[in-house]
Amino acid sequence: MALPLAACAGSSRPVATAPSTALSRPSPRECAPFARDLTQVALRGPAYTWWRESEGLYRHSQRPEVGAILVFKRTRHMPEGHVAVVSAVLSNREILVSQANWVRHRAQFDQPALDVSPRNDWTEVRVWWEPSGTFGRDTYATYGFILPPSPPPRRGRWRAAPAAARD
Repeated sequence: MALPLAACAGSSRPVATAPSTALSRPSPRECAPFARDLTQVALRGPAYTWWRESEGLYRHSQRPEVGAILVFKRTRHMPEGHVAVVSAVLSNREILVSQANWVRHRAQFDQPALDVSPRNDWTEVRVWWEPSGTFGRDTYATYGFILPPSPPPRRGRWRAAPAAARD
């Protein structure tokens, strides 16, 4: 069974529980403006276009860094693609992300995401699906990470996020 996704995305494989610092709150924001507010990147348009649009403006990487933007390719269920901001790097295969509209009309902070790509290059991921309390069973293709010029502060990074990003 495929779950219908919001303008950005989500889905179930039990692996771990979300960290106690996870936060979810109502938000009418879509993922792209939310990520732009958190990172201050000068990118506009649908999330899937950010990879191409960022070429020459920002560095690209296949390795996560705090403050980097993970860019999801568009799919039938995510026609606009999706972007999420790395809030912590837990290991070479697990990160926490902050994002909007993965769960419809919700902003989520510090949600787990796993690299399940065969080459450990973050081109295929699974993302925490908060409604079921598990990792989604679906995998999502990604381009990689856009590295903004300056990462956010380490601790309390999202508590101090611009009000526009948190609403």
